Amino acid sequence: MYRTTFTLRIRPYVQAELDAAAAREARGEPGVAFTHLERAHILGQGATAEHVRTHWAMFRWALRQNMAGEAFGQAWRLVAAALKTWLDWVPTGNTGGTNVSGFKPMPVPADLQRLIDAARTVR
Repeated sequence: MYRTTFTLRIRPYVQAELDAAAAREARGEPGVAFTHLERAHILGQGATAEHVRTHWAMFRWALRQNMAGEAFGQAWRLVAAALKTWLDWVPTGNTGGTNVSGFKPMPVPADLQRLIDAARTVR
């Protein structure tokens, strides 16, 4: 399987946000958990595997929260994420939840932009 350098470099940061989401959900803070999933999405949306992985995590979160609409939207976005990332149609900064259009660019938080820039830098 081919892995891009960006994917390999961004993966630990995506994983850190996914881990933080799991920890917050375990503490009974599903809203804070979803914020970490959104941050994981922003970080990973430039890498197909990470983009799909974050939507999978959002889908599972929605099921656990009994949010049928979010789960349905995430099921659709799982498919769209693979295609849109491959075609480079990803709106920068989009948080990935169904509360925003999947085509809407959004500002990238400065701390996440630094991580994205570092992952893209040729060393």
